[in-house]
Amino acid sequence: MQVFDGHGGPEAAAYVRKHALRFFFEDVKFPQTCEVDDVFLEGVENSLRKSFLLADLALAGDCTVNSSSGTTAITALIFGRLLMVANAGDCRAVLCRKGEAIDMSEDHRPIYPSERRRVEELGGFIDDGYLNGVLSVSRALGDWDMKSPKGLPSPLIAEPEFRRMVLTEDDEFLIIGCDGIWDVMSSEHAVSLVCRGLRRHDDPEQCAKDLVMEALRRNTFDNLTVVVICFSAPDSREQPSPRQRRLKCCSLSAEALCSLRSLLDGNANR
Repeated sequence: MQVFDGHGGPEAAAYVRKHALRFFFEDVKFPQTCEVDDVFLEGVENSLRKSFLLADLALAGDCTVNSSSGTTAITALIFGRLLMVANAGDCRAVLCRKGEAIDMSEDHRPIYPSERRRVEELGGFIDDGYLNGVLSVSRALGDWDMKSPKGLPSPLIAEPEFRRMVLTEDDEFLIIGCDGIWDVMSSEHAVSLVCRGLRRHDDPEQCAKDLVMEALRRNTFDNLTVVVICFSAPDSREQPSPRQRRLKCCSLSAEALCSLRSLLDGNANR
């Protein structure tokens, strides 16, 4: 599952949405085993990192994408019971465990100490919370009018950060949303709202709509994209629900990877 949040026009987000999976799954070094161990996970991280950076470079070379257009990006993958999140920018993934919110990503804002230090060491500056007085994030794909020439270190980078979590029977759902959601509500409030919704109707799509409506009620001024992915039905701890059973067998095998590549090739040729 992926969420992109464009800025400076829609071109970058549309381009990355179309091509990101291809960059990821066509990596010849993508792990070919279905055994989820440290070597496998390191390989997945390397492939994801490479896909972010390749997409970023491709944006620089595509004449249909304005150099001032950029996008943040967040990707969530599940291998067996292992959840992996890769993030560049201020989209956010939040896991609900026993009703509690667990952030699965960190917003990359220039004012945060680690990001400020990196930006300033590379010659950038922070003005009123904005990178070089222009951009509210310190990591993004595109925005090549703000980046150093290819191959040189830049204060604005497309490098994703990763977080992993072993899922348990206590994990109920994952929320992935752009900053239009998180600008006006906390992770805890979003999780609480989805929990209440699932108890009422067990409809994650409706819960996503409820989050959008709540953000609008709170006068958000930004784009709104949010997805709710359920792992288990509310209050079903005794017997595994269909969602829980699916969770146990959804790792990517080499055969599944080949099928996905064939599907991507078919879509590319249309």
